[in-house]
Amino acid sequence: MIISRTPFRMSFFGGGTDYPAWFSENEGCFLSATIDKYCYITCRKFPPFFSYSNRIVWSKIETVDNVEEITHPVIRESLKKYQLKGLEIHHKGDLPSRAGLGSSSSFTVGLVNTLINLQQKKISKNELANEAINIEQKILKENVGIQDQIAVAHGGINYTNINKDGTYKITSLKLNSGRLKDLEDRFVLVYSGISRFASEVAEEQIKSVKMNYSALKFIQESVIEAKNILSKDRNFDELGVLFHETWEMKKSLSSKISTPLIDNIYERAIKSGATGGKLLGAGGGGFVLLYVPEGYRQKVLDELKEFLVVPFKFEFEGSQIILNESDNFSKRSLSGEKFLIDM
Repeated sequence: MIISRTPFRMSFFGGGTDYPAWFSENEGCFLSATIDKYCYITCRKFPPFFSYSNRIVWSKIETVDNVEEITHPVIRESLKKYQLKGLEIHHKGDLPSRAGLGSSSSFTVGLVNTLINLQQKKISKNELANEAINIEQKILKENVGIQDQIAVAHGGINYTNINKDGTYKITSLKLNSGRLKDLEDRFVLVYSGISRFASEVAEEQIKSVKMNYSALKFIQESVIEAKNILSKDRNFDELGVLFHETWEMKKSLSSKISTPLIDNIYERAIKSGATGGKLLGAGGGGFVLLYVPEGYRQKVLDELKEFLVVPFKFEFEGSQIILNESDNFSKRSLSGEKFLIDM
C-alpha cells in the first residue's frame, strides 16, 4: 500500500502569467506558498475476489473491470499512461475541492507520486510537477497553468520564474521562525461556500490575454515587489497594499473572477481593518485570503463571523509518500492472510 500526502497551495502573486498563452510570449513568474492542509491518495493492488478489477473512491465510488471505464479523467488517463490496472485508489482531502487552493493539481501530483512509487521507482520534484502538467495540459487538454503543479510538488514559499519554452527556475524564500509566524498571523483565510471549476473560469482569461496585456504585465511586476518584501526583511504591511492593487487589477481580466458575495466579503473586511487580499485560484468562488495588520484580526473575524475561517500554517515539504508498504499480493500465501476489504 502507498499513501501520498500533497499540500494545497496559496497563489499570492502572478496568477495568470503561468498560462502558456502568456509566458510563451512574455515569460512569467509567480509567488506562492503551500499550507498544512492536504490531499491524500491511498493506492494498493486490488484483491482478486470480485467481479471487477479496479475500485476508485473519490466523491463517487467506481467499480470497473476495464481502466477505460473509469470516469475520473485524471485517474483514468494516469493509469493508461503508466500502464497500470487492478488497483484500489482512495482520495481524501482536508478542504473542499474547487475552492481555489489548487486541489485539482494536488490530486494529480499526489496520484502521480503514488503510482510512480507503486512501481518502486523514484521521481524528483521537478519531474513530478512536469508529469502532472503533462497530464493536465497535454493529455486532458484542460485550461490550466503550471503554477499549481510546481507549487504543490515542491512545497514552501517560492518565487518561480517561467521561461518562454515552459522551463522554470524556483527560488525558495527563507524566513526565520519569528518572521514566518508574523506572516502567518497577518492572514485570514475565509471560505465563501462557493465551489467552481477553475478550467471554466480560466477559459475566458486565456482567450483575452492580448486584450489584458497591461493588467497582466502589472501582475507580473507585482511578483518581484512581493519577493523583495519577503526576502529583504521589509515591513509585511507593504504586502497588504500590493494585494489590494493586484486584486483590483485581477478582477479586470474576466467578468467571472469575482462575484457579489466575494465583493461583499472583501469590502466588509477592508472596512474592519484588512488592507488587502484576493480570491484564491482562477476566480468565481472558493477561499478569500485577507491581509490584516496587527491589532485588527479580531475585528475582521467578528465582522465575518457567519463565514468559516480556516486556520493554517505554511508547510515546506511538498508532495510526500507517508506510507510505502510493498504489496506483493501475487507472491503471498492466502493461508492466514488478512485483507482490508472496504465494502
